[in-house]
Amino acid sequence: MGGSVGGKRPDEPAGSGRAPGALRVLRAERPEGTRVRVGPVEFGGPGFVVMAGPCAVEGAEQVQHAASVVAAAGAHVLRGGVFKPRTSPYAFQGMGEPGLHVLAEAGKRHGMPIISEVMEQAQIPLMEESTDILQVGARNMQNYSLLRALGKVRKPVLLKRGLAATLQEWLLAAEYILDGGNEAVMLCERGIRTFETELRNTLDLAAVAWAKQRTHLPVIVDPSHATGDPALILPMSLAAAAAGADGLLIEVHPKPEQAMCDGHQALTPERFETLMRRLPAVLDAVDRHLWRPESPAQVVRAR
Repeated sequence: MGGSVGGKRPDEPAGSGRAPGALRVLRAERPEGTRVRVGPVEFGGPGFVVMAGPCAVEGAEQVQHAASVVAAAGAHVLRGGVFKPRTSPYAFQGMGEPGLHVLAEAGKRHGMPIISEVMEQAQIPLMEESTDILQVGARNMQNYSLLRALGKVRKPVLLKRGLAATLQEWLLAAEYILDGGNEAVMLCERGIRTFETELRNTLDLAAVAWAKQRTHLPVIVDPSHATGDPALILPMSLAAAAAGADGLLIEVHPKPEQAMCDGHQALTPERFETLMRRLPAVLDAVDRHLWRPESPAQVVRAR
């Protein structure tokens, strides 16, 4: 890697033909910022968007229950993993395509767009057809063949920061997608691996403020993976809102103790409802609000 995204000579994706300093991801390319429209929901404007649901889709009853809980509390987008990259090959790997249909049905029933993770290029056609936002997980942030393929997709992409990725590497990963023509990209800070052992990861809120200053892309925070502790998700969510994030990605499970994936970091319905009640006051302090429909004339779609 040569140069710095925040400095005078940021790197360029090979073959882009763009001069140094002219990366598509930089705020100078679009000073007004990019707003990404997902169904009726808009990311990147004054409205703060909450995406919530179980880490993994385990079955129709579980997902419908979770969807009803998060929708009633005021969440805007339903999350759920159907293809799960797990550290252990013996851990639950997700339901795959049947789970995607379950998630899509729950989203449709509750009037919520859905987000789910895509792990490889072969999954893109299925995911593009059934999901509203394609998530790239931390482990795939530098899967450049996947990123290039997502550049050809016309669905929004949520790009999580890698476990040990620098800010430069994170933005250059986003550049791969933008360079392919897909401008509906959102960045997601989900904590990085440091020397700290008490928490699952270290939430880098300075990176959120930095990304908002340097790029025109919406920035989301995932406090579930960043902390690994339900007791810390609420304060870190409020801190993310105060730091300038455009939204949250949160794990909520009807019965976390029975979850097949990451139940130890999932919020109960009660804790999620508490978070949604407390968010408006913090957002108001920084001249933001929970997302609500705006006048159509105010919407700037990602081109």
